[in-house]
Amino acid sequence: MPSALESPEGGEEDVLHYEEIEDDAVSPMDLSELLKEGTKESHDRAENTQFVKDFLKGRIKKELFKLATVALYFTYSALEEEMDHNKDNPVFAPLYFPVELHRREALAKDLKYFYGEEWKEKIQCSEATQQYVDRIHHVGQHEPELLVAHAYTRYMGDLSGGQVLKKVAQRALKLPSTEEGIKFYVFDNISNAQQFKQLYRARMNALDLDKNTKERIVEEANKAFRFNMQVFDELDKIGRSLAEEAQDGGVPVHDGKGDIRKCPYYADKLGTASPGCPFHAALGLARQPLVQLVLAACMAVAAGAAAWYIL
Repeated sequence: MPSALESPEGGEEDVLHYEEIEDDAVSPMDLSELLKEGTKESHDRAENTQFVKDFLKGRIKKELFKLATVALYFTYSALEEEMDHNKDNPVFAPLYFPVELHRREALAKDLKYFYGEEWKEKIQCSEATQQYVDRIHHVGQHEPELLVAHAYTRYMGDLSGGQVLKKVAQRALKLPSTEEGIKFYVFDNISNAQQFKQLYRARMNALDLDKNTKERIVEEANKAFRFNMQVFDELDKIGRSLAEEAQDGGVPVHDGKGDIRKCPYYADKLGTASPGCPFHAALGLARQPLVQLVLAACMAVAAGAAAWYIL
């Protein structure tokens, strides 16, 4: 997620903006500075995607949040698998912080909370996420120095903007105060996020990399932002389709809270509603032409009676 800070206390909205700590010892040719300057435009575009803007305003349905969590699970599973494979490679080893940073287990807990014990059988990798995953695996296996770009883009954002999104999700989705469903955003082994980010940037700057490799890492970081934006756009399209279904026929339906399969209207759409469901039976009956004719006649009689009463 993009880097972010919360708005001042008392503000109505959470605000995203690029966050970096000024350090007089940092050189313009340090990797952290090259990444900061070289990804600003991509960062701005990512934080202005419709999905992120809606998320920050609290307009996020639980079903969509669950799908976003699924995308994160597949992304971090790939990233951390490749990081584990390259933990002794000098081009990446100094940035290997499995205890402090790894998110796969936290995401598994979130998915278990949302989908139940059999969550692995209920999720699948989306098309946009699969492209992201494939790129991470390619980098880890063929160009491990570029893993720096993916780790930087993900984890530094999680420690910054992710903390804002955590609060928004917890509030908008009415998630438990015990942090079920948002374990992804909780870094139990980092006591001071700001200090850790400074340490991480210092480790990046100490990597023995030539100018060309640094430029390739910046280019890869921009690719990582693009992959993230593709996932955001995919989620936004899904969100719009859910909203359109909710307006179909003017019937009030699932509001995104809880399991979508428990909504009788959606179940009917999917052909999975129980035959004994009163809502399903009534909806099916109302679709019969004869019943619609009788209902129309009754409404006409009622309207005439009301008009006579008023006169």
